[in-house]
Amino acid sequence: MADDYEFETEIRVRFRDLDPMDHVNNAVYSTYLEQARADYFREVVDVTLADVDTVLASLSIDFHRPIEPDETVTIALTVSDLGTSSLSMEYEVRRGDGAVAATAETVQVAYDRETESSRPIPDEWRETIEAAR
Repeated sequence: MADDYEFETEIRVRFRDLDPMDHVNNAVYSTYLEQARADYFREVVDVTLADVDTVLASLSIDFHRPIEPDETVTIALTVSDLGTSSLSMEYEVRRGDGAVAATAETVQVAYDRETESSRPIPDEWRETIEAAR
């Protein structure tokens, strides 16, 4: 694992992820990032993404190299900023040969479904995330 990232997960490229150019379609990368977030929350914070109640406020992806069929990609992530109600994550998407295929950033905001507004990140999540950083 790269020193700048505190968590990694692997994702196998599926046939349905490919586009007519026979590489992973750009839209699929956001699904890979979502899966990495889900794995992070489950394995590090010990909650499922369904229990997290965050909304994606921002997503930025820079594409560097294509990902080919039949690869297993590694998504490395770190929580780069932990605010009162939001957390920013930085990602590195690596191909099977270790080359960086993409880098990305997301901002998630803790969300209260009843009031339809942001809410503070729960203290127990904050403590767990801080300990993992």
